[in-house]
Amino acid sequence: MYAGPVYAVEEVEFLCPWCIADGSAADQFDADFTTADGAPSDVPAAVLEEIVRRTPGFAGWQQERWMFHCADGAEFLGRAGWEEVSALPGAVESLRLDGGWDDAAMRNLSADGDLTGYLFRCRHCGLGLAYADCT
Repeated sequence: MYAGPVYAVEEVEFLCPWCIADGSAADQFDADFTTADGAPSDVPAAVLEEIVRRTPGFAGWQQERWMFHCADGAEFLGRAGWEEVSALPGAVESLRLDGGWDDAAMRNLSADGDLTGYLFRCRHCGLGLAYADCT
């Protein structure tokens, strides 16, 4: 059971990236930095722990989530618009499968707009993965 001080999110202005990577920030603040909801069953628990407790998260419009492929966590490439998503093989198909996005909607993706793509790449096979959400 965590017995250290309780911090309000507003009280924490900066987290050392090395403290996130080694897990000490997660331990000190009893924090998860992202979610692994929906991870495939073949992803080992150690990988999920690494992503949730020792990987910096990112901000999205709705609930952020990590993408997985080849029984591992994918590499987060960033917020993306149509140009970035369509340039990475597999990412467009990933959007179609994930959210049922059609071509017309996907062409409205913007890295800083109301419909934003979140782009990942498999660390093993290089396949592009993406999901989108909006305001």
